[in-house]
Amino acid sequence: MTSFRPKLWTSVSVAVVIGAVGLTGCGEAGEKAETSATAPVPAGEGGEGGAEGGATGEAGAQAAYVGVPAESRAALRLAHLKGFFLIAQKQPAGAEFAAALAGQGMLEVYDPAKGAFEATGVPEAVLRKAAETGKAGDLQAAIVALDQAIAKAGGDPLAVAKGMVSISAGLYKEVIKEDAVDPIEYQHSLGAALAAQQALAKATGPKAAAAKPELDKLVAMWAGPIAPEAVAGAAPSAQVAAQASRVELALS
Repeated sequence: MTSFRPKLWTSVSVAVVIGAVGLTGCGEAGEKAETSATAPVPAGEGGEGGAEGGATGEAGAQAAYVGVPAESRAALRLAHLKGFFLIAQKQPAGAEFAAALAGQGMLEVYDPAKGAFEATGVPEAVLRKAAETGKAGDLQAAIVALDQAIAKAGGDPLAVAKGMVSISAGLYKEVIKEDAVDPIEYQHSLGAALAAQQALAKATGPKAAAAKPELDKLVAMWAGPIAPEAVAGAAPSAQVAAQASRVELALS
């Protein structure tokens, strides 16, 4: 079993960039983090990572935020953060490792857009506590708080699900590198897929009905919450990308 190794970046990633709506350069993170949760996202968003996501960024995140309608952007941001708590909740290695995963979500998604999150009414103290303790009860409380904020934010759950699928698929592109599996990107991409699945569960109609089984197939492509040791144990990136495209097509 691959041991969990918390990865705390010292440079600004695309995940950080998308949290601060309107950010066009790493030096602007603090200034732009207070931008409104529903403000339009400029086409150039993505900072040094560019449209496809940089080497240290979350590939797919920039495109997801640009592509989602403005009225659904706050809910997408909340769902993005929720993915980190969902995968932390499934972490079998103990509270310390669960806390590290939740903490990464706070660092990469919440902190750069603190003002935008505050505008949604999600209680920061509940999120911080879960990220500090990693305890099951605290993680569940954080997820409930995020769900309540998502419901309050409104938007289209189909758009949110589609955005999270885009983030998940983009992250998975970074999972398999030559003869190794990146255990952190593996978990982050699964968390995003789980958040997409939960967003879609709230949707109704023919598009949701068509997309749900395809999204279930996508989530099933991760063997579990811990990355396999060998590349052979992980789904090929091309297969994950193809299944994500089927979900996005059903949602379009």
